[in-house]
Amino acid sequence: MERFLKWLEEKFMPPMAKLAEQRHLRAIRDGIISTLPLIIVGSFFLIIAMPPVDAWKNALAASGAQAKILIPYRITFGLMSVYAVYGMGYSLAKSYKLDGVSGGVLSLSAFLLTTIPLNIDGVLAAATKAGVKGAAGMGWVLPMGNLGGAGMFVAILCMILSVEILRLLKKYKITLKMPEQVPESVARSFEALIPAAVIITLVWFVRVWLNIDVHAVIMNFFKPLLKGTDSLGGVVVPVLLITLLWAAGIHGVSVVGSILRPFWLVLLDANAAAVAAGQPLPHVAPEQFFQWLIWIGGSGATLSLCILMCFSKSEYLKKVGRFSIVPGIFNINEPMIFGVPLVMNPILAIPFIVGPTITAVISYIAVSAGWVGRFSVNAPWTLPAPVGAYVATNGDIRVVFLVLFNIALTGLIYYPFFKMYERKMIQEEKLNADA
Repeated sequence: MERFLKWLEEKFMPPMAKLAEQRHLRAIRDGIISTLPLIIVGSFFLIIAMPPVDAWKNALAASGAQAKILIPYRITFGLMSVYAVYGMGYSLAKSYKLDGVSGGVLSLSAFLLTTIPLNIDGVLAAATKAGVKGAAGMGWVLPMGNLGGAGMFVAILCMILSVEILRLLKKYKITLKMPEQVPESVARSFEALIPAAVIITLVWFVRVWLNIDVHAVIMNFFKPLLKGTDSLGGVVVPVLLITLLWAAGIHGVSVVGSILRPFWLVLLDANAAAVAAGQPLPHVAPEQFFQWLIWIGGSGATLSLCILMCFSKSEYLKKVGRFSIVPGIFNINEPMIFGVPLVMNPILAIPFIVGPTITAVISYIAVSAGWVGRFSVNAPWTLPAPVGAYVATNGDIRVVFLVLFNIALTGLIYYPFFKMYERKMIQEEKLNADA
């Protein structure tokens, strides 16, 4: 195990560390993370509108209140990619030392151009004639189907295209340069004028004149990857990669999440839309599956180890366990990872990797078989795991028992390795005391 960890440190860690800091992946990560407050708040409105109690849900639907409660969900979750593309464009432009606002606005405009607005005056006029209030005067509307999680891949593509065009034109000085007396904000706007013309014309030509539905093309391309992400292998491989990276000292979720989070968001968006439509949930493994069933206490499922350490015979491990237990309950385990330490620890690295892998397999089987509910709500990740899992499955009590089972199981897996490491620490403490 020591040789393996040495190989991880010398061969595996350097390229993974570079990947984590790759500017485009970092921009994707930052842009998506910026949308989390909106997604979380929208998720709670979804819970209120579609509660787990059928009588309550039917009463809301019959009264018409359900549609009204769902409006914040549709404006947050339903426009997820709109918010993300601006944040991603802003972040990538700033990484090139360009104007972040220009990068965000250009990315947003390119993304919106991939969806053709519809003129529904005729439909609305007929509705008004039939006596439907508020139907007239709507004019052109933008379909929202591709503006949520389903449009995330196109949003990423538009962001990269827009900011790279902005960068290249700025690099070769193909911009309008204003005199120094012009206010900076005005000068920035004129500098983005030529890039905006290039980007808008290009996307308009592809989408309107060539009639290429970019969303359909991209989704058809990524369908096999989405299916793979939602499979048992698509669950186990990220768990292995994340725990291996953490064992080598790299923030595994930052690396793997930067790549897979767009896929996870598409899965979550489809599940949330199914809940809002009263249909069966199609996907097993959005990111919330990992958060609430595998990363209990943080990456490596360390809450059970933290509990064991609170009763350790080693004074050091007992102290680390006791000051880590409260953060661990709320899924913050950096005190454990760097306090034990779990990084580059050849003894505890084994259960740190094996435990989450086993619970991933068990949890995937349980959720895909329908023994517990599927995830449709992005609950705050700092909730205690049983509570977070209950909220994220829209109130399925069975998932609480699965969480408790996984905590007990990982505790059993950690126990023999913990006792081995405890003996080592007790010996070191005795040597230090004798010295």
